[in-house]
Amino acid sequence: MKVFRADLHTHTVLSPCGDLEMSPVNIVRIAKERGVDILGITDHNSTLHAALIRQLAEKEGIMVMMGAEVTTKEEVHCLCFFETEHLLSDFQIYLDQHLPKIPNDTKYFGYQVVVNEEEEIVQEIENLLISGLNQGINEVEQKVHELQGLFIPAHINKAQNSIISQLGFLPPDLKVDALEISMHITKDEFLSKNEYLKGYTFIQSSDAHYVDNIGNVCTNFFMEELSFAEIRKALSLKDGRKIELEKE
Repeated sequence: MKVFRADLHTHTVLSPCGDLEMSPVNIVRIAKERGVDILGITDHNSTLHAALIRQLAEKEGIMVMMGAEVTTKEEVHCLCFFETEHLLSDFQIYLDQHLPKIPNDTKYFGYQVVVNEEEEIVQEIENLLISGLNQGINEVEQKVHELQGLFIPAHINKAQNSIISQLGFLPPDLKVDALEISMHITKDEFLSKNEYLKGYTFIQSSDAHYVDNIGNVCTNFFMEELSFAEIRKALSLKDGRKIELEKE
């Protein structure tokens, strides 16, 4: 098996909280410098930068997991990934249908812009992307899996916008492909207070909003090659594939 470093939680300038330096070109450049092999693009409730970053990253030998960080009706953040641009597009339609039409206040929340390879602004998103969808977490999970995607509740150790902070626990009937913890805790520290989650697969990501954060913490994937199918197997611990956190 080969070892691939994955940072599966990265925001771009499209997220209102993303720094203006988080352009597709800069993100790929820094990921290459930091030795990141797999990069998850997870803007808040939007997938619009993922395809371009995938194209740019492929030239550098980096695999991009295209997706979004979705905010559910319960204010739970979840990472959602899709294999193809067609499936990603279908999910974007779903997001557009269920995101409340609340205008963004750029002075308060920040800009929400889509840029091209030349870092020129090609679109500005008017509706606030950090709002919660009108869909519950079970509905989001079902839609992701309907589109053959991966569903990973984000930074579940955090005191806000995590499944534990919002619901109090992880529902046993929720079909998750893994659980993410933030870079500020180890898996052992987290499980010491949440022993009932020992049977789940964990990843750890940077949740980068600034270029200096990219690749600060990664998850090592032990796989045959860089592919969506191999990542799915590693998360499921199938056929000898596995993952290990860099900060155990």
